[in-house]
Amino acid sequence: MEPAMYEAKWFTWDQQDLASQASSIRQKVFVEEQQVDPAEEYDEFEQTSRHVLLTYNGHSIGTARWRHTEKGVKLERFAVLKDYRGRGAGSAILDEVLKEALVPQKMVYLHAQLPAMNLYRRAGFSEVGELFYEAGLAHYKMVFNSTDSQ
Repeated sequence: MEPAMYEAKWFTWDQQDLASQASSIRQKVFVEEQQVDPAEEYDEFEQTSRHVLLTYNGHSIGTARWRHTEKGVKLERFAVLKDYRGRGAGSAILDEVLKEALVPQKMVYLHAQLPAMNLYRRAGFSEVGELFYEAGLAHYKMVFNSTDSQ
């Protein structure tokens, strides 16, 4: 797959068609594959976050969101359908999110599941702190260091 074949569509949660496609991806990845409780997956931040949907040849294959927090800018809910993992889709979503979410003088961070940490490291993130569990899954907090990449 060529990364150039990916297209990102930014949306807000009230755009029901795009939100429905993103929800379907998150349902498959987090709720079905990873057994995350749907009550933990969908939260009060849906309405205040900026969401992105990644398509490949017109098919919705990945999603993510970002939002402002008291600590900075938090990147969240990165999900790529199983058939498209390891083919550049995760990097394509992350690149799109960083283009929009980087704010001068604000920390950009995320909570990374262990299998995704190398993706984030390659993009310029470093883990900080101790291993912790969120929704029953092991994570590390990772912070973006803009001098390492871009």
